[in-house]
Amino acid sequence: MLTVRISDKRISVGRSRRPRREPGFALIRVTIAGICNTDLELLRGYYGFAGRPGHEFVGVVEEADSAYWVGKRVVGEINLGCGKCDWCVQGMGRHCPSRRVLGIVKHPGAFAERLTLPEGNLLEVPGTLTDEEAVFCEPVAAACEIQEQLGKLRGERVAVLGDGKLGLLIAQVLQVGGAQVHLFGRHEKKMAIAEAVGVRVGGSGEFDVTVDATGSAAGLATAVRMTRARGRVVMKSTVAEPVCIDMAPVIVKEISLVGSRCGRFAPALRLLAGRKIAVRPMIADTFPLREAERAFQRAAERGCLKVLLTP
Repeated sequence: MLTVRISDKRISVGRSRRPRREPGFALIRVTIAGICNTDLELLRGYYGFAGRPGHEFVGVVEEADSAYWVGKRVVGEINLGCGKCDWCVQGMGRHCPSRRVLGIVKHPGAFAERLTLPEGNLLEVPGTLTDEEAVFCEPVAAACEIQEQLGKLRGERVAVLGDGKLGLLIAQVLQVGGAQVHLFGRHEKKMAIAEAVGVRVGGSGEFDVTVDATGSAAGLATAVRMTRARGRVVMKSTVAEPVCIDMAPVIVKEISLVGSRCGRFAPALRLLAGRKIAVRPMIADTFPLREAERAFQRAAERGCLKVLLTP
């Protein structure tokens, strides 16, 4: 089958064997996959990654232990926990110390014609959603994770830094949740997507919560500077280079730094199915899998939003 690989900070497309399905796993034919900023950072050296990337996908189950899943259109939680540790027992397998992560840590990713995932990771895609909409489930879930971590932000002033793919989704998710969201970015056309659903663009003063989704090493220092005393900074950026900031204002203003990564898919699917989040305007381009190198180049262009791959 056709697969994409990262090695020595280079993209290559080749052939590999159809994956073997472990007991309890499903074999999934990928119908669409999305390139996100984490994939770009893996290419730049994040995690010292080498292997098959891709963790945003929609697919159709071809084989599974449970007949229920066969033929279903699905998305899948990307963390593969051990199922036995305290984190897994609590339903928090995304923090399992021995977890594998689809397309990131020790489990081949979605940039291929087929992949495998545990059946327990699968969620059926509602018939009202197209593949192009459902492929946003993983990043929308990452946006929803902020609400799970911080609780209700209704009425709070929230600054989202970065008008890239994740920043736009975070701004919309928190706006739907009742926060007073201000989006800060550099591209009027991109910010207009969030502005169309009520998100404020720009603003002044300090904020109760500031979310760094800039994808840059400098974003965290800016977020700290914009946050009020005893406020919270949510760190969403994944960057290959080290991040260094002056901790004095964090200590003096007693700011809480909150690391934030993956979220649960079920709330994200509900938001997407309810047409609460505008994702279609975020699709910049679609490429066949065999043109993955060109797709990555396009995704890395300044101002580009979501680039999709179709096997």
